[in-house]
Amino acid sequence: MSRPTDLGSLKEGSYIIIDGEPCRIVEYDKSKPGKHGSAKARVVAIGVFDNVKRSIVSPVDAMVEVPIIDKRNGQVIAITGDSIQIMDLETFETFEMPFPKEEDISKQISQGVEVEYWRVLGRVKIMRVKGKG
Repeated sequence: MSRPTDLGSLKEGSYIIIDGEPCRIVEYDKSKPGKHGSAKARVVAIGVFDNVKRSIVSPVDAMVEVPIIDKRNGQVIAITGDSIQIMDLETFETFEMPFPKEEDISKQISQGVEVEYWRVLGRVKIMRVKGKG
């Protein structure tokens, strides 16, 4: 899920969808309006799921999509090979997801550990390990 907003209202640290991928903005530059044109914004962002750097240049009044991020807490129930099973601590639903590739997160994951995960555009990613549940 996403919502439309104008490019001029975004800033560094906010999120945007570029090429169908949710990204976090790391650089944001605005140019002044010229004699025959509108002000432009140059945005450099890094993908939430793939860590790929993407950039766009567009007028500041152009409409862009901003992802709706659902931040939730869960507990690791089981680790099976290259996937882990997580139970949501609010709804108690369980789901499986691939084991995180980030080394700092994957080293801390064990059975019973509490994690914060994000649901963005129908995909799930563990963002941090909170400690023993």
